Amino acid sequence: MAKTEEKMNKKQGHWILAKVGKKVLRPGGVELTRKMIDHLQIDTQDDVVEFAPGLGLTAAITCKRKPKTYTGVDLNKEAAEIVRKSVNYEPVKIVVADAGETGLPDGCASKVYGEAMLTMQNRVQKKKIIDEAKRLLRKGGMYAIHELGLTPDNIDEDLKKEIEKGLSNNIRVSARPLTETEWKKVLEDEGFKVVYTATAPMHLLEFGRMVKDEGFFRTLKIIKNILSNKEIRQRVKGMRGVFKKYDKHLNGIVLVAEKL
Repeated sequence: MAKTEEKMNKKQGHWILAKVGKKVLRPGGVELTRKMIDHLQIDTQDDVVEFAPGLGLTAAITCKRKPKTYTGVDLNKEAAEIVRKSVNYEPVKIVVADAGETGLPDGCASKVYGEAMLTMQNRVQKKKIIDEAKRLLRKGGMYAIHELGLTPDNIDEDLKKEIEKGLSNNIRVSARPLTETEWKKVLEDEGFKVVYTATAPMHLLEFGRMVKDEGFFRTLKIIKNILSNKEIRQRVKGMRGVFKKYDKHLNGIVLVAEKL
């Protein structure tokens, strides 16, 4: 295997998709992201914290609502710089830190959210990040997540492990999606009350979803970029294959919860 191919083979799936020009990398697409933001009811009185803003798409949606403050927390310095440059809103602050240990003061936020990050964490790390969201929030504040879900609730454990393995092997990062009931329990166990849930098919790499998320001409450009690079084409084919194989058991899920 050539060095460039080997290097590309090790890259995480979201990095591969971003490299070919994909901006929407959330499992439920931009429509589910907008539902999450709508149900957080962000307005001009809110102090908002976003965990792992990635390319800044949701940050831009949030900042159009003119929150009092917006703080993005990302461990990746390059990603943090992308958000800093892409979001044209004065009260924006970007902190380079771990979502489980942000360094931000207690009770500094009224709304906290994160997307496509808890799925990649083990149980201990999930708890740490959720606890950090709780610490940052004032009483009555809202915490929202947009993650990869499993369905149905009574999914066979062996199938669940098979899906985890298939996802991890293809996106090159540990993936531990949960059922809706399990996601609710994770939040409730840390002192949150879930007040809203929504799901959408996990069609991240399906043409119809891509057109909705990226627009028709950008989708064509992304496809062209994929087809013109052998190593990337193989990686995307592998990811799309595992998504299609387990299509009826995967979804994007949003939960909005209140700090009690």
